[in-house]
Amino acid sequence: MNGNANGRTAWLLMTDEGDNENPWYGDQLGVEYLYDSKVQNHQRLSRGDPIALWDRTGLLLGISVVEDIDSWPGTKTLRRCRECGATRPSERSTMHPRFRCSRCRAEFDTPRLEKTDVTMFTARYDAAWTSLDGVLSKAEIRPFIKAQGSFNSIRELDWHAFQQALADKGAGRAIQRVIARVPDLSWPTANGPRIELAHGFNQSVVRVRRGQRQFREQILAAQGSNCAFTGAAPARVLEAGHLYRYAQLGKHYEHGGLMLRRDVHRLFDDELLAVTPTLPYRIDVAPDLADYPQYDRLHGEPLMTQLRAEQVEWLDKHWYEHRDNAQEAHR
Repeated sequence: MNGNANGRTAWLLMTDEGDNENPWYGDQLGVEYLYDSKVQNHQRLSRGDPIALWDRTGLLLGISVVEDIDSWPGTKTLRRCRECGATRPSERSTMHPRFRCSRCRAEFDTPRLEKTDVTMFTARYDAAWTSLDGVLSKAEIRPFIKAQGSFNSIRELDWHAFQQALADKGAGRAIQRVIARVPDLSWPTANGPRIELAHGFNQSVVRVRRGQRQFREQILAAQGSNCAFTGAAPARVLEAGHLYRYAQLGKHYEHGGLMLRRDVHRLFDDELLAVTPTLPYRIDVAPDLADYPQYDRLHGEPLMTQLRAEQVEWLDKHWYEHRDNAQEAHR
């Protein structure tokens, strides 16, 4: 392997909301990445690999770890040059003709469309996902791409240099979340010393959250498109947040989670948000968030969903583990 991270390879993934020819290609940002067997490096992307996602403008969206990869047969519509047959002619938004072939330089208004059989893949990465919208620009990311000049959707990334750039931008917590999801981890940091993280799994790949999709669907059906802390939100920005350390227990309990907005989920996991253990159940915001009005104003507010007895029990455990000795610290 390339020595990127304990034998793992890090990847930069270009995400897209889909196009007219292939409407199923809409990635669910923060949850899963869709690609197919026509994409270069599709065979190399593996469970346990660290990933960074960016959009077509070149802005970093976030980082995570591939937890699982599913595959199934499908079809794909290819755009081809009308002259030489090369795939993926460049589309121009302000010039006419609209398309130009990068191989033969032919220009045309509409490409030739061709359907082909492919294997479709879905890489799930929601467990460690941390949004880092715009923390790095296109110009700042490009030096970490190993194959310079590549235009592939899946590109190998120099993880050591990339994580140093993130650390310099104050994204150390996001790096630690990714590190914690890769088993038997002993990565050298960009500064040289090794980081040793002990945890309970010794498999050669990341412990996969099997059943995570069903877990999310179950909670979404019960709670609706609502964040338990902030209220109504689009389903695509909601995650099924475990109320316990899934990495320790390795099990999805039927009433062991709540739908949480993606940022709220991260703050809950990082112990910056909690729920008081007595009626009426109220949101407790850690002092570290006092400078952020959108979170600080949640302090003392009731939850936006009805709790089941099992959820109350898990939230109590979360409180006594992380807040019991500091419940008067805020205000």
